[in-house]
Amino acid sequence: MEKIWLESYPAGVPAEVDVTRYGSIADVFTTACRRFAERPSLRSMGVTLSFREVEEQSAAFASYLQRDLGLKKGDRIAIQMPNVLQYPIVMFGALRAGLVVVNTNPLYTEREMELQFNDADVSAIVILENFASKLEAIWPNLKRKPHVVVSTLADLFPGLKRTIVSLVVRHVKKLVPAFQLPSAVPLRRALARGAAQGAPTPTPLTRSDLAFLQYTGGTTGVAKGAMLSHGNVIANMEQAEAWMAPRLTEGKEVILTPLPLYHIFSLTVNCLLFLRYGALNVLVANPRDFPTFIKLLQTERFTVMTAVSTLLNALMNQPGFERIDWSQLKFTVAGAMALQRSVAERWARETKTPVIEGYGLTETSPVVCCNPLDGRDRVGTIGLPFPSTEVRLVDDDGHPAAPGESGELVVRGPQVMQGYWNKPEETAHVLRDGWLYTGDVAKMDEAGFLSIVDRKKDLIIVSGFNVYPNEVEDVVCSHPKVQEAGAIGIPDEKSGEVVKVVVVKKDQSLTEAELLAHAKVHLSAYKVPKVVEFRTELPKTNVGKILRRALR
Repeated sequence: MEKIWLESYPAGVPAEVDVTRYGSIADVFTTACRRFAERPSLRSMGVTLSFREVEEQSAAFASYLQRDLGLKKGDRIAIQMPNVLQYPIVMFGALRAGLVVVNTNPLYTEREMELQFNDADVSAIVILENFASKLEAIWPNLKRKPHVVVSTLADLFPGLKRTIVSLVVRHVKKLVPAFQLPSAVPLRRALARGAAQGAPTPTPLTRSDLAFLQYTGGTTGVAKGAMLSHGNVIANMEQAEAWMAPRLTEGKEVILTPLPLYHIFSLTVNCLLFLRYGALNVLVANPRDFPTFIKLLQTERFTVMTAVSTLLNALMNQPGFERIDWSQLKFTVAGAMALQRSVAERWARETKTPVIEGYGLTETSPVVCCNPLDGRDRVGTIGLPFPSTEVRLVDDDGHPAAPGESGELVVRGPQVMQGYWNKPEETAHVLRDGWLYTGDVAKMDEAGFLSIVDRKKDLIIVSGFNVYPNEVEDVVCSHPKVQEAGAIGIPDEKSGEVVKVVVVKKDQSLTEAELLAHAKVHLSAYKVPKVVEFRTELPKTNVGKILRRALR
């Protein structure tokens, strides 16, 4: 496909970017920490760390991983924490030690944790104490018994105890007992031991080395780790920088981060891009605690914010929103799910700033396209392909779609993953001749702006989080009273979509309440069906596959 989108690029945005400026993410990090040493880097719950302090803490953790735990380059380490100061310290420390970070949602169920930890064969786990009872429960089922580092929210700052306990209670409803495994080490002690042993041993890293196993359901719903190299993530950071550079100033930005850093969008854009700019990153541990979040918005003076459409909508309906000072805000970036037109228009009216929509996948580190930041945002489109990114629209046979016709969006660029961890067949299915087949059907207008018109995947997106029907169906069908089930997404005003499950009973005594109670044990809250419909049969293909499209 001819790169007609280049004609629509904003002034100052190049067609290609240099993806060789940094050798590794550790290089990005240490360079920024040297340049902006005394500037504020991270803020959480009223506590601020400078770039120098973050560098020192991460070095201590890297040293601990190498010298105390004996971990080597390429070993996998799971990090299971929300947006707190400890997360970037631990993550950058692990990357500096040459480890591969396995990002894990803190609200995963025991089943989800067990599947991911065993698949990644993790050698270490860093987990917030308040969620660690689930790790304790699955411990006997882990094939490898990893080193465990347990963090409390008060690890670095004991004086925050009252505030932190209040936040955690709101977040998880109850506090759980302290983690009791004999091998578990408190993060505070790990940092102290690492600091006492001096600087970590330098680990040679290249752009082709793995940095993250970022888990996604891909096209089938089976959990797969997208292998993102240092080069993949750096490339996407460089692409995002080229796109936003005309609006950003080094050492002057404040980025508000309500999206979890374990999500690849927030990780690449909020954590890495704005680190590179010497920005202060204000971490929001629990954006669902709206009274606290609104108070934070009223007191912080931030220049950029990232969010999902549902969060923006919820914020605008909160008491106190009208008292927020938006005078410093340059723009808001909406990712992870489709931006609703009504939300975008109201946000622009209320804040007097644009909200910019983009598109990406875990497999592309993640951004593929973004709307321009020069006021030409076209709500309802996903914008233009990033610099150094090629896209095509193809039919079911892989041939180019006719001009003006829709087709599957395929992508090629330096941000495209290396493949799926230990899943060569799945890799071969989506990566063909250097092109990533996204499973999304798109169309392109005469100016090069893309719009998503359909999904070849049956992916359901709930408040920006991917839900894979196969996973929901597997859990529902594991109930002894269920014969078969089909899961689909249905529109929802608050979360964009919610999960609906259509069930054929094996035992007629089965009730909706009984089924939902079963689902809540095995699925994260956002994956649990919100609507249950019982039927006597499901629509199927001639080979017996459930037709989700017919259900929709």
